[in-house]
Amino acid sequence: MISKRRRLDSEDKENLTEDASKTMPLSKLAKKSHNSHEVEENGSVFVKLLKASGLTLKTGENQNQLGVDQVIFQRKLFQALRKHPAYPKVIEEFVNGLESYTEDSESLRNCLLSCERLQDEEASMGTFYSKSLIKLLLGIDILQPAIIKMLFEKVPQFLFESENRDGINMARLIINQLKWLDRIVDGKDLTAQMMQLISVAPVNLQHDFITSLPEILGDSQHANVGKELGELLVQNTSLTVPILDVFSSLRLDPNFLSKIRQLVMGKLSSVRLEDFPVIVKFLLHSVTDTTSLEVIAELRENLNVQQFILPSRIQASQSKLKSKGLASSSGNQENSDKDCIVLVFDVIKSAIRYEKTISEAWFKAIERIESAAEHKALDVVMLLIIYSTSTQTKKGVEKLLRNKIQSDCIQEQLLDSAFSTHYLVLKDICPSILLLAQTLFHSQDQRIILFGSLLYKYAFKFFDTYCQQEVVGALVTHVCSGTEAEVDTALDVLLELIVLNASAMRLNAAFVKGILDYLENMSPQQIRKIFCILSTLAFSQQPGTSNHIQDDMHLVIRKQLSSTVFKYKLIGIIGAVTMAGIMAEDRSVPSNSSQRSANVSSEQRTQVTSLLQLVHSCTEHSPWASSLYYDEFANLIQERKLAPKTLEWVGQTIFNDFQDAFVVDFCAAPEGDFPFPVKALYGLEEYSTQDGIVINLLPLFYQECAKDASRATSQESSQRSMSSLCLASHFRLLRLCVARQHDGNLDEIDGLLDCPLFLPDLEPGEKLESMSAKDRSLMCSLTFLTFNWFREVVNAFCQQTSPEMKGKVLSRLKDLVELQGILEKYLAVIPDYVPPFASVDLDTLDMMPRSSSAVAAKNRNKGKTGGKKQKADSNKASCSDTLLTEDTSECDMAPSGRSHVDKESTGKEGKTFVSLQNYRAFFRELDIEVFSILHSGLVTKFILDTEMHTEATEVVQLGPAELLFLLEDLSQKLENMLTAPFAKRICCFKNKGRQNIGFSHLHQRSVQDIVHCVVQLLTPMCNHLENIHNFFQCLGAEHLSADDKARATAQEQHTMACCYQKLLQVLHALFAWKGFTHQSKHRLLHSALEVLSNRLKQMEQDQPLEELVSQSFSYLQNFHHSVPSFQCGLYLLRLLMALLEKSAVPNQKKEKLASLAKQLLCRAWPHGEKEKNPTFNDHLHDVLYIYLEHTDNVLKAIEEITGVGVPELVSAPKDAASSTFPTLTRHTFVIFFRVMMAELEKTVKGLQAGTAADSQQVHEEKLLYWNMAVRDFSILLNLMKYGRRFVEAFLKQCMPLLDFSFRKHREDVLSLLQTLQLNTRLLHHLCGHSKIRQDTRLTKHVPLLKKSLELLVCRVKAMLVLNNCREAFWLGTLKNRDLQGEEIISQDPSSSESNAEDSEDGVTSHVSRNRATEDGEDEASDEQKDQDSDESDDSSS
Repeated sequence: MISKRRRLDSEDKENLTEDASKTMPLSKLAKKSHNSHEVEENGSVFVKLLKASGLTLKTGENQNQLGVDQVIFQRKLFQALRKHPAYPKVIEEFVNGLESYTEDSESLRNCLLSCERLQDEEASMGTFYSKSLIKLLLGIDILQPAIIKMLFEKVPQFLFESENRDGINMARLIINQLKWLDRIVDGKDLTAQMMQLISVAPVNLQHDFITSLPEILGDSQHANVGKELGELLVQNTSLTVPILDVFSSLRLDPNFLSKIRQLVMGKLSSVRLEDFPVIVKFLLHSVTDTTSLEVIAELRENLNVQQFILPSRIQASQSKLKSKGLASSSGNQENSDKDCIVLVFDVIKSAIRYEKTISEAWFKAIERIESAAEHKALDVVMLLIIYSTSTQTKKGVEKLLRNKIQSDCIQEQLLDSAFSTHYLVLKDICPSILLLAQTLFHSQDQRIILFGSLLYKYAFKFFDTYCQQEVVGALVTHVCSGTEAEVDTALDVLLELIVLNASAMRLNAAFVKGILDYLENMSPQQIRKIFCILSTLAFSQQPGTSNHIQDDMHLVIRKQLSSTVFKYKLIGIIGAVTMAGIMAEDRSVPSNSSQRSANVSSEQRTQVTSLLQLVHSCTEHSPWASSLYYDEFANLIQERKLAPKTLEWVGQTIFNDFQDAFVVDFCAAPEGDFPFPVKALYGLEEYSTQDGIVINLLPLFYQECAKDASRATSQESSQRSMSSLCLASHFRLLRLCVARQHDGNLDEIDGLLDCPLFLPDLEPGEKLESMSAKDRSLMCSLTFLTFNWFREVVNAFCQQTSPEMKGKVLSRLKDLVELQGILEKYLAVIPDYVPPFASVDLDTLDMMPRSSSAVAAKNRNKGKTGGKKQKADSNKASCSDTLLTEDTSECDMAPSGRSHVDKESTGKEGKTFVSLQNYRAFFRELDIEVFSILHSGLVTKFILDTEMHTEATEVVQLGPAELLFLLEDLSQKLENMLTAPFAKRICCFKNKGRQNIGFSHLHQRSVQDIVHCVVQLLTPMCNHLENIHNFFQCLGAEHLSADDKARATAQEQHTMACCYQKLLQVLHALFAWKGFTHQSKHRLLHSALEVLSNRLKQMEQDQPLEELVSQSFSYLQNFHHSVPSFQCGLYLLRLLMALLEKSAVPNQKKEKLASLAKQLLCRAWPHGEKEKNPTFNDHLHDVLYIYLEHTDNVLKAIEEITGVGVPELVSAPKDAASSTFPTLTRHTFVIFFRVMMAELEKTVKGLQAGTAADSQQVHEEKLLYWNMAVRDFSILLNLMKYGRRFVEAFLKQCMPLLDFSFRKHREDVLSLLQTLQLNTRLLHHLCGHSKIRQDTRLTKHVPLLKKSLELLVCRVKAMLVLNNCREAFWLGTLKNRDLQGEEIISQDPSSSESNAEDSEDGVTSHVSRNRATEDGEDEASDEQKDQDSDESDDSSS
């Protein structure tokens, strides 16, 4: 029969203990077979008593047999020992017998292993497992101390022995006997022996012995054990993990745990990674409510797992080890490190989930960090973990993240580091991360939306396939949401994901394809992105993939192109051109590619050709569709590099079409019956009759008008003809094709720069009034077409380097300025004129005319004779298109352009002034590269004869009018791109983006690209700014003669002043850009500031930011002497304020800024500016606010204006102004008063209330401030709203000061109160005045004002009582009076007396307390009625 011991596995034998081993019921055969191998008694008391008690010892490897229940055995043995005649000596004999018996290792082993039970399990009264003999003996109190002593004497001989053949370690087996004893007789001695044993044991056994301590020792010994383990922890750091693990199971003093915590924190940076989970668990479980924040903050500072696992280091090591064949072992180590990090965060997540204190402490520790440099990747990970734990924490984490993002504390680099290091931890909370990203996407702040997009991006980059699918699905949901900001950002993220991992995106292409069903509600730019995404997925480099997407895209494009609704045709055109660009993109082909790749490329080229021909055939009969096609194709060529053969075919086709449609020989006389003489105008060179080319504009345009008239009664002709409306867009496509083919060289088409156009004389002169409405419209349309042609010509040739080309570009710029003046003349006399379109976009669709019939019907409704003819003529070039007639039901457009082109304003003499800014939608957009013309100085242009010899030279330069033309456009671009408000939740179903009309090309470039271009223009702009500064300096020079001043005409001064203002606006828009706060844009800011600093003095490279800001400020402030207008001065102040925002110590320059603002206020501006400029009051308000906000002493500044400027104004004639402050007039007094009163109230609120602990000097300084404030208040007092606020501030801030200053400064305090008393009387008169006038704007402030006055009375009385001067207080009667001092007589005689009295601290007469109380009750009731209206007005103000 095989014993149970032999049937145990080796791993079970290692941990075989009496408290853990279980015995199976023995069969009857087993019970009968153990009668042999018994130990003989031989007179041993030990063997005899054991046998008498029911336990039989066995020899060899046989288990000791227990014939009775374990409890019965212990009771019998205990009684036998107690009743033995030799008691208590028998105990010593018994133990000696045990020692003798266990000298043999096999016998000792039998005593330590569980006994074999001969009794049925059903009959057992105790446990179902069998204890060892030693364990049973330890349960007897009288034997326990001696046996424990014996065991500890035997342990040392087994400490350094290896495990037996059956895997049992004797030292562990001996210590296991001490676990879970029912009672410990001498716990102190046991503790001492255990600690002594731990100190001498080898390391592997030390871990086991330490972790066994909580199972061996009682609660009374926890403190002693903890103290000794703490000392051991200091001596031996290798035992940190088991000791800390034990501390979690012991009852220890909080102060002791705090010391251990500090000790562990100090060693946290040097521990091994595998020890982190236990250490972090101890730290988190040992915190209390009071120490949680401190512990978490310290743990956050010291917990740095990035040093153990850095992706770059891992990849480098992997690459090296793979070459040596050691990558597998390195991979195992890497996986082990990652598992340890996951365990650490599992411990943290468990603590956060179940301990609210720890969660709140992590949150507060991250919240109180203010600097971006102090934030760690761990902070981001912890916020995401806290967000995922419970729904209660989500709102708080969202709010904290928003604040951190808006303050630039959490940036993209930090988020990238968090995901790259802890992606295994974050992968488990992927749903919560996507939920957070979705929530952030709904924000109105573009920075927060961008952070949400980064969460999507990194989740897709680092997580598995399932999470990637969820990311794509969430982004598609955002795209289809209809919210503009969400749609744009989600599409940008999808484009980034394709670049990041194209193969993973192809797996999710089916999700993205669903966006095709929502194209109708997308903007053109969004449609471009969608087709770019789908085309990239469909036409990937792997042949035969994503064919279903190709088929779907072809179906959608063909369907949209064949539609007669312009909106759908626009979708088809954009989609087709975008898809063609992806298909024909120039890709680098490997040298070892097969012939099949070439065949595929040839096949794709054929597809591109056929697709473009399809688009051309579907758009050639519609000028709008053709223009859109050309512009879209031009944008594609500008952004993407097409394959050379495809580009060559496109370029040749476009060149031939343009030449055939628009260009004729100079000698070819225009054919047709035109209403005006036709000439070749605006040519820059003299042509003979034999050579030269001309743009055939007028004949083409007039021919279209004739065809349009014939179509009113006949079917539309299918004959192909090119519309003159497509001239500018067609030329843009042509010049971009040529530039792409020849690396920017346009010599092939340079003849178009200086060639003339067939036109009538566009300058109307005196014949304008005699022209018919039809002729005016025709001439105005031709002027618009010529104007847009020259704008595109300037776009094309602005970057050419030859002096001759630069001179011609400047000449065209002069032509543009001239045409602007001609346009203003025509538009002033043509009411309801809508120009021919310049570019086609859904944003500008509502700015276009629908059809001549619709316009005629509107004009008939207006009752204007000739309106129908005039309107029809103005649109003849476009009414041949039938698409917009069907678009009437699809787009919510205005019936005519009148509602959007608010262009007219009538002067005093009946003359109409026109602002061309309202016609921006009908002008071709200038490219950002055009502003490189600002670099042009004096350009020498050579005039050649017929033999190409120099006949003459001409010097051309950029004049003030041309400079203003460029600066106005640049200012509008920067205002649109840099100072645009944050993203708004605008539904795509509405006609959005009207503020973006005319900037479609601009919005296809990044904001950073635009800023970079403007920084490159800073040097020429500074040159122009200095030139204008010198101009006005010379103009104001006293030695300048009257003749010299007369030469500078008023028009020239006005133009130069406008240039001055636009330059300051451009600089302000640049430096006020919020993007400079991002770390990645600091280099760009340095470059901009270096340009300004070097204008003052040459600076060394890499100067600190503070020095650059200071030098730039000094440079710009020098221009304040020459500002020609108040508005220019304001923009200069705003520019300087924008610079100060970049400084870390702006207070050093604040006083200088205040001085500049004061100089503007004290300067006499040109007569009439204040009357003519309707926004002067707003500008004055801003300048005065800047002055008071930046001055070091607001009260002194207000006192100067009120004490000097206001008396001067009062004594001046009616239309005069203050001599010290010329901007202070009777018309602007209200502006001065409002700003000064608001700043006065703000200042006194900021004054700290006095306390008794303050020194005498502090009391005197504060009293001086309040004296000054009350004097200012007495002069400014005019409005009850501000008056009440001042009185309230006086009560809260000044009265505590008077309490402690009255005795030492009695005269000053009384003087202050008497001055204030006069002011409060005036406030009382204002209350009566408001009731007489029944002015609701004033009366709603009366209740709260009277309440404040009553509180003032009571507070003054309390102050006098505090200082033992109660007799000095007495009440006087105030009658209700108006502002002139006349008494207000009530209509009701019975109530006149009660209504005419009020209480106040004064010196007039006495009033009874009853009367004062009645008045107070009346006023209190009035207050309850009017309190809401007053609060609403305060909030609005």
